[in-house]
Amino acid sequence: MLASASPARLSTLTAAGLVPEVIVSDVDEDALTRARPAATTAELAAMLATAKAEAVAAGVDEPALVLGCDSLLEFDGRSLGKPGSAEEAARRWQSMRGRRGTLVTGHCLIDTDSGRAVTETASTDVRFAAVSDAEITAYCATGEPAGVAGAFTVDGLGGWFVDGIDGDHHNVVGVSLPLLRRMLAGLGHNLVDLGVL
Repeated sequence: MLASASPARLSTLTAAGLVPEVIVSDVDEDALTRARPAATTAELAAMLATAKAEAVAAGVDEPALVLGCDSLLEFDGRSLGKPGSAEEAARRWQSMRGRRGTLVTGHCLIDTDSGRAVTETASTDVRFAAVSDAEITAYCATGEPAGVAGAFTVDGLGGWFVDGIDGDHHNVVGVSLPLLRRMLAGLGHNLVDLGVL
C-alpha cells in the first residue's frame, strides 16, 4: 500500500513491477512540524514519512506492506517542501538557478502482519540550470512546480532545468528503489517473493 497521493511515486513503483493500492493519509504536515520540530531535513522527511505510513497502517486490517514517503529540498540550510503557489515557486527558482540543492526523501515501510517497521532516508544532490527569468515565469505558469517538493520535477517539465544529479534518480522522483529493496529485505521480504521479478 502506498500512503501517498504522488502520481510520480505510483508511476515509479508501477514501472518497477509493484502494483500498490493507494491510500492517502490525512496527516496534517504543518501541524505535525509545528508540534515536533526537526533538527535536520533528513529528520523532518523521515518524521513525515513515518506519520503517513503509521496513519494508513492503523486503518489496515489485513496483512500488508505500507509505504509512506515525504520529499524535501535542502537548500541554503532550509527544508523546502511544496511552494504552494506560482509566485513562491518563482522566488525559489530565482534563488536556485545555477546552484545546487539536495533532495531528501524519507521512507517508512510498515509490515502490518509482523508489526515491524523500518524508516530510512535517501539524499540526492541536484544541479540546477542557470535558467532565464522568462523560463522561470513560463515554467511556474504551468502549475507544475507549485505542487512538488523543491518546486521542480526531474521526470516532467522541470527536467529541462536540471543539469544533473549525483545519486539515485528515482529518489528525486520521490521513492528510492534501491533503498526500498534494502528496507524490504530488512523486514524479511524480497522482490522475488513479492512477484516483482
